[in-house]
Amino acid sequence: MTAHATTLPWWLVAPVGGLLVAWHGSFQHETIHGHPTPWRKVNAWFGSMPLSLWLPYGIYREQHEAHHRTPHLTDPLDDPESFYVSKETWAEMGALRRAFLHVNSTLVGRLVFGPPMVVVQFALGEVRLLLQGAFPRRRVRAWLLHFAGLGVVFAWLGLVCHVSLAQYVLLFVYPGLGLTLLRSFIEHRPAAVPEHRVGIVEAGTLWSLLFLNNNLHVVHHEAPWVPWYELPALYRAQRRAVLESNGGFVFPGYLAVAARFAFRPKDSPVHPW
Repeated sequence: MTAHATTLPWWLVAPVGGLLVAWHGSFQHETIHGHPTPWRKVNAWFGSMPLSLWLPYGIYREQHEAHHRTPHLTDPLDDPESFYVSKETWAEMGALRRAFLHVNSTLVGRLVFGPPMVVVQFALGEVRLLLQGAFPRRRVRAWLLHFAGLGVVFAWLGLVCHVSLAQYVLLFVYPGLGLTLLRSFIEHRPAAVPEHRVGIVEAGTLWSLLFLNNNLHVVHHEAPWVPWYELPALYRAQRRAVLESNGGFVFPGYLAVAARFAFRPKDSPVHPW
């Protein structure tokens, strides 16, 4: 797609390019959980090419593993993948930022404004760590490897495909990150009962393939070592127990999610405790 991005129409490149970048993100997620090989370094080598540009693989792996370890899912102080803010942070915000977070709690807002939001938040967090002198050697190494990967991507785009960075961001990265945020939109909620915090979307074949069955998120959290292609059978075998355990936090597909939350916040951006 990048090789023909300058000759094909944008309305074809953007959806296909976005699907491919999102699919690569799903593959990166699998490599963090021990697939497709039993060797961590080999999986990291497979998954580390930064097609989405913004997130170093080593940092993504560290944060995602922390997300799986924490008993306090969605808590912004403990869960590095939380989309919520603490009451203290909320109290310090201005009206414009509060309004933005409310909009970002809708599905349309998450898809439109979510990609730049997560990139900017991540970048500011990295700068903050650097200024505080809290930048460990492993993080430096992750960034150096990331820059090396970016060199390969930029060389391919510029020297071979003659695709500008702006074209690649708009036609590949932005829609790809938007699709990834569609998947994560309904994965978690700050329920009082810990088991009720992880959701299920019983998506169709194409969505499930795009997300490598990570839409069956409860099953993935309960057995994160299970490869993507075994999750559907595992879910079917224990569907009733899973839905009883997670308090019925389930949707029959992403159309149902859109019908309910397209323009309505799914919950408050302020974490309840």
